[in-house]
Amino acid sequence: MLLSFLSDIKAGRRPVRAPVYSHLTYDIVPNQWIEVDQPDILIVEGVNVLQTGRLPRDGKAVPVVSDFFDFSVYIDADEPVLREWYVRRFLTLARHRVHRSAGPTSTATRCLSDDEATATAIAIWERTNRANLEDNILPTRPRATLILKKGADHVVETVALRRL
Repeated sequence: MLLSFLSDIKAGRRPVRAPVYSHLTYDIVPNQWIEVDQPDILIVEGVNVLQTGRLPRDGKAVPVVSDFFDFSVYIDADEPVLREWYVRRFLTLARHRVHRSAGPTSTATRCLSDDEATATAIAIWERTNRANLEDNILPTRPRATLILKKGADHVVETVALRRL
């Protein structure tokens, strides 16, 4: 779906519809779209958008998302900083869901104390997010045109521009 969207944008088709994604359900919202009409600049965000994928056995080239990028930026931070940001975001979302009683995971987080929610967030980080970072996200860093490394306070500490 994303490849088709990017292909249509690059080809100058107009307008092009993009699905709406929900961070509450972690999925595309059914029957909701935004229309993009020949943008001068299009920003595509995602933790895995610089991945290349595996070549098929027949050796034919297959397009990947980053093939459609003119410029790419990788936002970097040390793993302990990323972990802390994740835990804070998890707690914020858990409190938001409790307050609004909305979303499919509301009942799961409604009964957690702050300590339990923190422990849950850390367990998810250790079990899932750290492995995703190490196996899927960090290996894409060298493919970025620009790498911005942020500190715990979100201030950019270093800037690295790759020359081609």
